Amino acid sequence: MKYNSDVEAVDAFSSKYKSLKKEISKIIVGQDEAVSFVLTSIFCNGHSLLVGVPGLAKTLLVNTISQVLELDFQRVQFTPDLMPSDIIGAEILDENKKFKFNKGPIFSNIVLADEINRTPPKTQAALLEAMQERHVTVSGEKHLLPKPFFVLATQNPIEQEGTYPLPEAQLDRFMFNIWLDYPSFEEEVAVVKATTTNIKATVDKIMDGEEIIYFQDLIRKIPIADNVLEYAVKLVQKTRPNTSAAADVINNYTSWGAGPRAAQFLVLGAKCHAAMNGKYSPDIEDVQAIAVPVLRHRVFRNYKAEAEGYNIEKIIGEIL
Repeated sequence: MKYNSDVEAVDAFSSKYKSLKKEISKIIVGQDEAVSFVLTSIFCNGHSLLVGVPGLAKTLLVNTISQVLELDFQRVQFTPDLMPSDIIGAEILDENKKFKFNKGPIFSNIVLADEINRTPPKTQAALLEAMQERHVTVSGEKHLLPKPFFVLATQNPIEQEGTYPLPEAQLDRFMFNIWLDYPSFEEEVAVVKATTTNIKATVDKIMDGEEIIYFQDLIRKIPIADNVLEYAVKLVQKTRPNTSAAADVINNYTSWGAGPRAAQFLVLGAKCHAAMNGKYSPDIEDVQAIAVPVLRHRVFRNYKAEAEGYNIEKIIGEIL
């Protein structure tokens, strides 16, 4: 996998991205935006939180992506009795009476944390170090996670009884908060047709882990104009209530805004969005295209917004 120039590499990346989307669409009907955002987070070396009601193929989507990217995939069902050692692993006594580290499911390329808000904070926190540092510490010893490594977590927006809301510090570790909506009538007809016969669709491998790491480095190398970078930073600063940069809608309807990590993800995401569409440098439209999933979980509404039915997408839309 050698390219004569970064321009040629961006062209190859754009072509491979189109092939990925086409292959994934053999199994996942619709959810085009969600697929794009998950792939963007993967090529930016970020994690994503998928939010949607049951039955919208969140698990199937992640499993399909792991197949077309030829990556190891582990699904962990988060429950109230799940312990940190169930995720990261634990030391066990082997037959020679020596302690040996038994790796948990976190040692995989793609980890699906299913219904992450159903487990207590102690277990949620076990993911924090892995997500941020790309290693886990057991008995004072660091264990590196495989490369590439992504956490894709799902959350059910309804039925909040018996759940533990994710702390803001953990929410901030996710590059994107991706909402999956109900399919259209035509899409639902296609889903039902495809899943009620004995014919199973299969997907081909389009990329592997080595190529993913190469393209992750390529995306970081993509140049960005100062005015586009400054637009991303200004956009984040506008979300912070009671500051000089805050927009009126933010002062009226929010209690908390986004931190610097949001600006980093806006710039990285814009670079990736540009490359996916065959552009060699992002513009302001690329920042705007990924702004909602980056900011959605970093800007918090106040009671006035809830009372007046002001949702977070409307607030972000106004500052855009």
